Amino acid sequence: MAADSGAFTNEDSESGEEEAPQFETTCSYVEATLEEFLTWNCDRSSISGPFRDYDHSKFWAYADYKYFVSLFEDKTDIFQDVMWSDFGFPGRNGQESTLWIGSMGAHTPCHLDTYGCNLVFQVQGRKRWHLFPPEDTPFLYPTRIPYEESSVFSKINVVNPDLKRFPQFWKARRHMVTLSPGQVLFVPRHWWHYVESIDPVTVSINSWIELEEDHQARVEEAITRMLVCALKTAENPHDMRAWLNPTEVEETSHEVNCRYLNGAVSAFFDHYGTSKVVETQALSTDGEYVIKEELNVHNHVEGAQTSSHSLTLGTVKQEAASPFGPDLVPVIPGSQEPPSERGGMFESDGEDFVGKNGKRFGKLHCTKRQRMMSESENAVVEQMASNSTVAPSQTFISTDDLLDCLVNPQVTRIVAQLLIQGRSLRL
Repeated sequence: MAADSGAFTNEDSESGEEEAPQFETTCSYVEATLEEFLTWNCDRSSISGPFRDYDHSKFWAYADYKYFVSLFEDKTDIFQDVMWSDFGFPGRNGQESTLWIGSMGAHTPCHLDTYGCNLVFQVQGRKRWHLFPPEDTPFLYPTRIPYEESSVFSKINVVNPDLKRFPQFWKARRHMVTLSPGQVLFVPRHWWHYVESIDPVTVSINSWIELEEDHQARVEEAITRMLVCALKTAENPHDMRAWLNPTEVEETSHEVNCRYLNGAVSAFFDHYGTSKVVETQALSTDGEYVIKEELNVHNHVEGAQTSSHSLTLGTVKQEAASPFGPDLVPVIPGSQEPPSERGGMFESDGEDFVGKNGKRFGKLHCTKRQRMMSESENAVVEQMASNSTVAPSQTFISTDDLLDCLVNPQVTRIVAQLLIQGRSLRL
């Protein structure tokens, strides 16, 4: 990789028991080549260059979301070395893929991707994935601060959760898997994931697969962007770094965001024409909207939807007899695995929430681009209470508290459906 690659860093916690997630807004940014990263990762204390201020024993590095089309624009033949056809996507290659390189301890905060499903191929080193199903969203206390398009973050550090502040988290069903070189993980739509590197150097390649639901999801994201930018900019117009992820480089003015929303709605109707029916009925007695939709889903999407409630993992093969390959196996909930399996391919959850060796590391990072379960109806309300430890009479409702309600994925879904319904009445 000859081109410079941006990166974020942050210092290791002294106690090793940090309870808050480490978001990119709290990290520093440097630019480095792959050679400079590897030299630093060999723990050469006398090195110069972009890593000279970062002690390898106190920091970790992560170059993620590096698009193949940008990295290898002069070597496009490399695209053919990454083939996703074994998993039911003929013709999909490195041109639709991204590269991830990290040192030991590098991790991404727990989040879900609002668009598509995900295929991840592990090239070098191992990564441990902590995954939670979409139905557990209320137990993960979703937030859009920091704001990043297509990423809904959890307020929880899932490897060391604060159960006093987030009491509903114990209900979340954790799935854990260690992805080794040569293996591919299929992450269905809206599955939460926290990913950590557990070897000195890890290299992964992934590809997000577009789904039919993405057309409405883009409307939901446009609504979210408009609300977050409007409220947070009004609160503090001079400190966007505090709430806007460094990966977001586009203009965030209200005018631009309005055009973005109108473009998303127009694209929705351009795709479906008048065949798309979205009927929003009156609120039912339990306070939930009942939505009826008619969708035309392509065959490969149906394959993905069929597997939407089970994670799959397998070794890359040359021939695939069925979508997603013949050798993918389900990743079962961690709580069903005996403790003796920890450290293998499938790992149990258990009570140990402390990070690897009790340590936490800093971060080097590159550029990036639900329904509620019946028993969890009070979980969203409890998210608000979890934001403050003061007495109820002293509770202060912050802009972030309001945003957590306004741009909750369930809320933006309903708003998007109402917008689409209103627009369809005028066609």
